[in-house]
Amino acid sequence: MSKRLGGSRAGTRRVFCKEPRSKGKISLTRFFMPFNVGDIAVLNAEPAIQCNLYHHRFHGKAGTVIGKRGDCYELKIQDGGKAKMVIVHPVHLKKV
Repeated sequence: MSKRLGGSRAGTRRVFCKEPRSKGKISLTRFFMPFNVGDIAVLNAEPAIQCNLYHHRFHGKAGTVIGKRGDCYELKIQDGGKAKMVIVHPVHLKKV
């Protein structure tokens, strides 16, 4: 029996990396960005913060905010033909 190679962030070298000019401190405005239920947001990873980071399969997808859970938000995303719920920190979200 073979072992599974890699972890949950395997194959994300180019997905979760920053451009050289965008490196540095993260603005607090983006960190504490408020979202309301029904807002549309795009999953845009902030590689400097790994807490509550979504799976790289959902990178760049847009979803609807359906609720709040602690500091994070619940997003409803269409993945193929199924609707899925993803729990994401607001630093990884971008308003549309």
